[in-house]
Amino acid sequence: MPRYGGMFGPDVTFLGVERCDLDAPDQLKGADAVIIGAPYDAGASYRGGARFGPKMIRTTDYLPHDSSRPHLALRVDPLQDLRVLDAGDIEMPGVEARVPLDRLEAAVRTVAEAGAIPVVLGGDHTITWPDVTGVAHAVGWGRVSVIHFDAHADTGDIQFGSLIGHGLPMRRLIESGACRGDRFLQVGLRGYWPEPPTLQW
Repeated sequence: MPRYGGMFGPDVTFLGVERCDLDAPDQLKGADAVIIGAPYDAGASYRGGARFGPKMIRTTDYLPHDSSRPHLALRVDPLQDLRVLDAGDIEMPGVEARVPLDRLEAAVRTVAEAGAIPVVLGGDHTITWPDVTGVAHAVGWGRVSVIHFDAHADTGDIQFGSLIGHGLPMRRLIESGACRGDRFLQVGLRGYWPEPPTLQW
């Protein structure tokens, strides 16, 4: 799989920022944020395609990729004022779920341990579990706070006979201790799912 673009499309980084290689930790020194693509949707129970998210985010820009996006009101340009790098996409083959998720967790941990903020372009909601877990390994187990914006709580226990899926990652995070329940806030919950016992969990 190409690390930045599609097989037949442009090979670009996020807004034209500098590339980096997670296997070369020296490249991460001084980085404020690192973009990581997580092309994964094997945890989705319907409407696949989230695996194309990182590519679409990187290539759907109507301005030239010159690493400049000034904020007119605040008079700052985050891509000029911060050192932002793009590590490309993590290889996340559609095999047994732990393999791609472990790869993503390791990538996020590498970035966080280097002192940079990992910015993950996904992927279905399943990737939340390895994202937050990777940060927790770097900054301390149970020290990570999560603000989760979603229509659904994603606190289900088992999905199609598996403990891994897009409706389950928030429960896995809290059960594992990577994020404590008192450091977890959900905003925007609505709709028909989850049922009351799962929501109350």
